[in-house]
Amino acid sequence: MALQTVITELSTFLGQRVTRSKSDLELHGRSETHFPLMPPDAVAYPESTEEVARIVRCCAQHRVPVIGWGVGTSLEGQAQSPQGGVCVDFSRMNRILEVHQADMDVTLQPGVTREALNEDLRATGLFFPVDPGANATLGGMAATRASGTTAVRYGTMRQNVLALEVVTASGETIRTGSRARKSSSGYDLTGLFVGSEGTLGLITELTLRLQGRPEAVASAVCAFPGVKNAVAAVIDTIQVGLPMARIELVDVASVKAVNAYSGSELAEAPHLLLEFHGSEASVAEQSETFGAIAETHGGAGFEWATKAEDRTALWAMRHNAYHAIKATRPDAKVLVTDICVPISTLAQVIEETRMDLEEAGIHGPIVGHVGDGNFHTSLMFDEGDKDQVKAVKAASHRMVERALAFGGTVTGEHGVGLGKLSYMDEEHGAGWAMMGSIKQALDPDNIMNPGKLVPPRN
Repeated sequence: MALQTVITELSTFLGQRVTRSKSDLELHGRSETHFPLMPPDAVAYPESTEEVARIVRCCAQHRVPVIGWGVGTSLEGQAQSPQGGVCVDFSRMNRILEVHQADMDVTLQPGVTREALNEDLRATGLFFPVDPGANATLGGMAATRASGTTAVRYGTMRQNVLALEVVTASGETIRTGSRARKSSSGYDLTGLFVGSEGTLGLITELTLRLQGRPEAVASAVCAFPGVKNAVAAVIDTIQVGLPMARIELVDVASVKAVNAYSGSELAEAPHLLLEFHGSEASVAEQSETFGAIAETHGGAGFEWATKAEDRTALWAMRHNAYHAIKATRPDAKVLVTDICVPISTLAQVIEETRMDLEEAGIHGPIVGHVGDGNFHTSLMFDEGDKDQVKAVKAASHRMVERALAFGGTVTGEHGVGLGKLSYMDEEHGAGWAMMGSIKQALDPDNIMNPGKLVPPRN
């Protein structure tokens, strides 16, 4: 009865922009990875902050769950609706509001995608650097504290969000932060909402830090005799202070998948993919220094790309690694893991993970943002085979335990959602309970994306 009342009330100002069609519900109940379909009860398509606030006020009055939706690229079930409710789709709130070229920042609505923003900025000489691979919305990227290939130089969403407009669980609209580059004024509410996964409120506007497009860019791919050699080269590169823009690892299994998928001809060995940004002189110097470091660790077969189209092809190959891996077993489900450890322990953790998967008979290619100690495996399994499902979940569990034992975290960039919820107490202890207290204070009726991130309520 409460749900039908909410839908009737929403229809008075949204009209046909609130729907219960089966196709819409299924689209907004899916996941990019292994989670089963969990559709909402209705989908709403607001076009303004005021409409979002009215949606939330209505849902709050009747205690109906509210779930935010960008384009659904999150990997831990953050945007699914295990308790039903109203999914708020931000695809119609996709305007870039203001570009402050002199101050190098931009204000925009949450439905703007990363690629659309950078295309719009092309004539300004600026760009937004955070690159998770998928063409995600900026609102979703902020909500999940997204990261990606460029984090080693430019940081994650945590470092690149200056200010937010948020509709809270009561339907109140607040603003956090400012366009100033620093502040000592009160609690960091912007930081609180970045990474909150929609459990505290819905982001309706963002102000983001921009970067100047570099004068010169050079990308390269380099083979190594083993993962240990590749990671050792990364550590040395970081320790000498080379300002890498990207440095990525793909293991042998990933290379084989990428070769088959994209028609590339990489040697079947672990590879580093890297990129330098700067002036012509600095990029040349950085490239030469890295070449010398790599050579001392057995690096060979350098292929440098300075033309834009060649660089695009190189990074498209890396970004498509998940799809390439999935294509090796198109009928299989994939459990995508995500852990992050101190970089000095990375080689050991990857090697132990690789040996563990081999012993368990699990196909799990490894790729990683090795510049900041983050890596992923794509664990393939037949969902109809109970033994495979059990083995894959056990292997994923051992990865998490290994990360924590080495002083790492259960997720470096994919977030918590549903998939990592059971590990939060082990990682955070009493801190997780405090997160629950914050949620209780800001969302006493537990309507904002319930069942995610924080301790379940009794």
